[in-house]
Amino acid sequence: MSRIEADAALHAFVEARRTALFRSAYLLCGDRDEADDLVQTTLVKVVASGRRQVRLDNIEAYTRKTLINTFIASRRRFWRREHSYGELPDHVERAATDTETGLMVRAALGRLSDKQRAVVVLRYWEDLSIAETARLLGMRENTVKSHAARGLAALRAEVQEEFA
Repeated sequence: MSRIEADAALHAFVEARRTALFRSAYLLCGDRDEADDLVQTTLVKVVASGRRQVRLDNIEAYTRKTLINTFIASRRRFWRREHSYGELPDHVERAATDTETGLMVRAALGRLSDKQRAVVVLRYWEDLSIAETARLLGMRENTVKSHAARGLAALRAEVQEEFA
């Protein structure tokens, strides 16, 4: 494959998968602007890598792994550890619509650890198998199962608390 053909294939991939990557990034971050930055950073890395290597065997898997690794690395930065909050409400009102439920689930996702959130998004949003998720995140399969179980338990507890 020539350099021009490889660039065209890479461009077509970016055009076709950008929206799906944004959805996954949004579930990871919980913030539209941060998700957009995450996708942008990921795609820059993928394009730069694609230009160094004329052929990537599985660009989809490579892009997912880059997205997850970039997300986790961004959470390690010092400025990400500090959060400022205004006054918090005494209690949250019961969610009445699907939109509110979706917001509640995304907020609950945001309270999971970074790795738990990555596992939950890959397993249950991206619908990857345990083996694929483990390979993508560089974890053992048992670690993926553990993160998934704990993440789902935390999500269930928050949803039950909301609807109790």
